[in-house]
Amino acid sequence: MNIRFFNAKILLLRERKGRMPKQGGSPELFEIAEGELWVRGSRIVYIGNGTDTGRIAGEDGKAGRGLSWDREFDAEGNLLIPGFKNAHTHTAMTFLRSLADDLPLQEWLNTQVFPKEALLTHEDIYHLCRLGIMEYLTSGITANFDMYFAPLPGAHASADCGFRTVFTSGLNNFCQSLPEVEELYHRIRGLSELTGFVMGFHAEYTTSLPLMEGLSALAVRVKSPVWFHNAETAREVAECKRRWGKTPTALAEALGMYTYGGGGYHCIYLEDGDFEIFKKRGLYAVTNPASNLKLASGIAPVKRFLEEGIPVAIGTDGPASNNCLDMFREMFLVSGLAKVKEQDAACVPAEEVLYMATTGGARAMGLFDCDCLAEGKLADLVLLDLKQPNMQPENHLVRNIVYSGSKQNVLMTMINGEIRYERLHFLIGADPAEVYRRANEIIGRMKE
Repeated sequence: MNIRFFNAKILLLRERKGRMPKQGGSPELFEIAEGELWVRGSRIVYIGNGTDTGRIAGEDGKAGRGLSWDREFDAEGNLLIPGFKNAHTHTAMTFLRSLADDLPLQEWLNTQVFPKEALLTHEDIYHLCRLGIMEYLTSGITANFDMYFAPLPGAHASADCGFRTVFTSGLNNFCQSLPEVEELYHRIRGLSELTGFVMGFHAEYTTSLPLMEGLSALAVRVKSPVWFHNAETAREVAECKRRWGKTPTALAEALGMYTYGGGGYHCIYLEDGDFEIFKKRGLYAVTNPASNLKLASGIAPVKRFLEEGIPVAIGTDGPASNNCLDMFREMFLVSGLAKVKEQDAACVPAEEVLYMATTGGARAMGLFDCDCLAEGKLADLVLLDLKQPNMQPENHLVRNIVYSGSKQNVLMTMINGEIRYERLHFLIGADPAEVYRRANEIIGRMKE
């Protein structure tokens, strides 16, 4: 589709036409422009005040000629931002929302999650992922980084709904095998322009040494980064050190997993040597504050990540441990918890947090083509309603988004140039009532 947004405020990364700002540098990472944004097909082709559009080639290849619009969208002074990137989640776990709660991590996994997941069919996972995708859209999330024991049905759900997902394997002692992971790598990457795949495993405590060694070799062969749940609890790190004499990060480094980068989910209990490995390898830390609070796991050292130049992204984790797939809540918690942990109200400011939720997440997932709003980038964007009480007055729009924004402000979510959610309507090729019915049918069958 060809869509023209006009009368818009537009959130832009500073230096967007040259070198992008580094995370942890100047707090003024963004600027607000006013004017127009044009989308042709899947890409942004113009951002400006509307007076220099002659430089944009029309559909006939001639400047300023042959332009036609499927829709001209009056933004009415509202704000266009790059879509949020949910950098760690398990989408299909929507069926466990408000069913597996109020337990510490290991008990939660072994008594609630794993037994019920064993009852899922691939068809179940497909429908449960559609439910999760709908929730992502309402929160302005345009891409997610998903780990699940059966990623293929989730990939089909993303492709069918027009949602962007990068999958990582959940390899462990109980599901998947190295040949299966390699097959998934090629199959999901070739399924759709919206689906990607990188190497990963569930966690050190669920994965044997031969499997980790094999995954490392596979990642090197296909030149893939590697991701896993890392240092989520103090117990996890202590037991890993008893088994191998190393932290999970140091073990992964010793096994050669980080040859092509990657990172870790949670990263709460990293030790000094782990920070050095993260810096040496250019690894990303994905923080999941709501899930870590609910499971009483701890608070990630986000301030130190920024101080040491370690890039940070934000994830919701799955809807069984959160239970909400809401990037606004995560952003507030990233900043608020860091301030409490460090007893420093000035640390981890809103600009840094919004960067983590958009550009940082995109780059962690390898989505460099939709990491910001700029000409030539993929049109993964969100329109936020500024004409609501929680966004007024407009003293500082970035701070409004992080500290007072909410899902109620999401007017529209666009992915790959296609509007997938607009004013409470879902445009994903599925009837919401049917998606809800399927989800309740699945959990009802399990309760029986």
